[in-house]
Amino acid sequence: MSVANQFITPDWPAPVGVHALQTTRRGGFSQAPYDSLNMGLHVGDDPLAVAANRHVLNSLLPGEPVWLEQVHGTSVVLAEHAGCHPQADACFARRKNLVCVVMTADCLPVLLCDRAGKVVGAAHAGWRGLADGVIEMTVKAMGESGEKLMAWMGPAIGPQAFEVGGEVREAFLAHDPIAASAFIPRAGKYLADIYLLAHQRLRAVGITQIYGGNFCTHGDRERFFSYRRDGQTGRMATMIWMA
Repeated sequence: MSVANQFITPDWPAPVGVHALQTTRRGGFSQAPYDSLNMGLHVGDDPLAVAANRHVLNSLLPGEPVWLEQVHGTSVVLAEHAGCHPQADACFARRKNLVCVVMTADCLPVLLCDRAGKVVGAAHAGWRGLADGVIEMTVKAMGESGEKLMAWMGPAIGPQAFEVGGEVREAFLAHDPIAASAFIPRAGKYLADIYLLAHQRLRAVGITQIYGGNFCTHGDRERFFSYRRDGQTGRMATMIWMA
């Protein structure tokens, strides 16, 4: 399988020296239901298969990514000081060859970099983390104003498939009433547009260069893992680094 079929290269005008990569579920060693390029060690897959999958990935990177123990929160770690599997949902780096990574299977991965190519970051934005401010916390930690940053939104569950309860809608409206536009009522629940919600949060911190957001993990079974669709499944990885 070609690298082009295995991975997605974000389509955004990142500065020279900033690199990013998105895995799919294709081209790995894991067996069903984790078939096949599962990056998650925490989902019940054979650890040897995950190690082989990560070896495939690492061959394209300048070093081992800073793998996080994600908890649907807002903690952000600096890659240079992260240690082994820190409990956090975002990571940023100011040094070259340090790979920030988040894992998802419906939640939204958001990559960030400044226009000068001096800082990069990756955030895991499930609805809880997004509502609680993981994007805002990541931007704050990176130490650059939003006007100097750009963002790429990776594969996440699409607005036609992301059904949520009223409590999810209320969590976002409590932060900003504009979030109402991202929820469509359906049979006592709502269809939520996580891409629009993230777009609103990004713009609120001054980021206007926003790219990606045209995927649906739930609907694209061939390319993407989806927890909402399959329950027991693997995880994709979304990475960014400077070289």
